[in-house]
Amino acid sequence: MQEVQHISIYIGCHPEDVYEFASKPDNLPLWATGLATSVVKRDGNVWVAEAPFGKVKIKFSERNVFGVMDHDVELDSGVVVHNPMRVVPNGDGSEFIFTLLRQPGISEEHFAQDKNAVEKDLKKLKEILEGGV
Repeated sequence: MQEVQHISIYIGCHPEDVYEFASKPDNLPLWATGLATSVVKRDGNVWVAEAPFGKVKIKFSERNVFGVMDHDVELDSGVVVHNPMRVVPNGDGSEFIFTLLRQPGISEEHFAQDKNAVEKDLKKLKEILEGGV
């Protein structure tokens, strides 16, 4: 069993608007720099980007009405990391939730760094969507 951290942030925007922006791979470099530090390019049914830890291939769940944006990230090593992510209604806005699964062999320190990177990305997403940029 893997250790899990559910990381969430309230965004003062309608869930459909959050989903529309966050689910577009082209927008990843604007807010998810922990995953994509370069332009994201389509290659068949996956998206390819440079990440802080090397080249990655990203495969997203199909568009849906449930706010689910789960995605698998394939590292250069061939390891595939599943990343559950979704947006749900919360009052007049949205709750954006990312589930961070601790991968085998990852130290406590590295897991904490991963959590901090996700939190930073979610704060940037909130800032963009709420008009702070």
